[in-house]
Amino acid sequence: MSITTERKAEVIKDNAQAQNDTGSPEVQVAILTDRINTLTEHFKTHKKDHHSRRGLLIMVGRRRRLLDYLKAKNEERYLNLIKKLGLRK
Repeated sequence: MSITTERKAEVIKDNAQAQNDTGSPEVQVAILTDRINTLTEHFKTHKKDHHSRRGLLIMVGRRRRLLDYLKAKNEERYLNLIKKLGLRK
C-alpha cells in the first residue's frame, strides 16, 4: 500500500525544513507514518494479509531508527515531530 503522489507532496510540504527538502528525518518519518496509517486501515479488512504485515513491521522499524537518530541529534526537533504527528505521549 503506497500513498498517492499528491498526498506525498502534501506531506513533504507540511514537514519540510526548507524548500525542496525531501530527505530530512522529519519528512521521512512523516511519509512513513502516512504509509503505516494506510496499511493499518488495510489490515482492518484483510486480517490474513501476512506479506503486507511484514512490510508494515519493516516500515515501523525504519521509522523507529529515524526517530532515534533525530532524538540523538536534536531533541527539540524530535519532540516537535512526535507532537505534530501524534506519535506517543
